[in-house]
Amino acid sequence: MIYLLKLILAPILLWQGKRTRAQTIRLPEAAGERSGVVGTEHHVTPFRLLVIGDSSAAGVGAITQREALAHQTARSLAQQLQRPVAWQLIAQSGVNTAQALALFEQSKAQPADAVLFALGVNDATSQMKAKSYIAATQQLWAAVQAKTGAQYALFSGFPPVHDFPALPQPLRFYLGAWARWLDNALQTWTAQQGHGYCSIQATLGNASVGEMAGDGYHPGPRIYAAWAQQTAQIIAKRVSAL
Repeated sequence: MIYLLKLILAPILLWQGKRTRAQTIRLPEAAGERSGVVGTEHHVTPFRLLVIGDSSAAGVGAITQREALAHQTARSLAQQLQRPVAWQLIAQSGVNTAQALALFEQSKAQPADAVLFALGVNDATSQMKAKSYIAATQQLWAAVQAKTGAQYALFSGFPPVHDFPALPQPLRFYLGAWARWLDNALQTWTAQQGHGYCSIQATLGNASVGEMAGDGYHPGPRIYAAWAQQTAQIIAKRVSAL
């Protein structure tokens, strides 16, 4: 179905893609430190959280990292665990999953107990096939686990690309369908591997246009807060069950 759409709509999709890239506002990544410790409990070993991702993980759409995903997840997790959380962010705008692996390998990653992945949109916009996307995801997790010792991975699902106001129709529908294809593959793989999966369709899908970033493509601070709360709850529940 998706290949038929591509064949039929190819000329207009190509034109809209070039036009959208040229006209979309380029927002910076959130400013501030990309590691730290939150929580004030003394004499308690911090829980170690690593966040890896693309522009959404890097906080595009937020002014500072305190308003972005990684710091807000760490802060919420510390509250739920009643334990300090040492967090680290490794993220860069524009990377797909395979490129995130190269970024990670070049980084000075700290040991981690859990890893939150926020990737995939760039795999969808570059029309990566599901099989290749999952292979890259599996390779990334293997490298991260080997380097950090992390035992738990939580993968954020794809946002509702089909609702992004920055994308015109039919490009929005087409890329949204591709994102859903990859998201379904991710859900299947995480279930098979015993990893965590966090659906952000509801978190982002129910947001008003005013809560999105000015580019109509990235979350704003309120959406980051809701997303962080959701991921922290999933991680806290997993930690409590161990």
